[in-house]
Amino acid sequence: QVQLVESGGGSVQAGGSLRLSCTASGYTYSGFCMGWFRQAPGKDREWVAAIDTGGYTRYADSVKGRFTISQDISKNTMYLQMNSLKSDDTAMYYCAARNHGCSRWEADFDYWGQGIQVTVSS
Repeated sequence: QVQLVESGGGSVQAGGSLRLSCTASGYTYSGFCMGWFRQAPGKDREWVAAIDTGGYTRYADSVKGRFTISQDISKNTMYLQMNSLKSDDTAMYYCAARNHGCSRWEADFDYWGQGIQVTVSS
């Protein structure tokens, strides 16, 4: 069974940093697009960032210059380093995987983690 498990969430003051991790099991990580989404209360789930196995990365405009997505393929793990956090970054963050080329569309992803809370206070 394919599983994605997020870790590293928590509460920080605005301007602080957190690093989220997503570890995959049940399939080979290589060849997948991995991405992060987030969802704030009352809002739709939105795409944050993605990375493919070639190391190419893409970011939503709202997080460019502040967030960095990376991966350790040998450990089946993806990371999201979040710096200069703002109150608007408060949301549940979800790890997702797709067995094709990268996409920013929620419906294109095949596997999802359960989500992890990030709270940023002003």
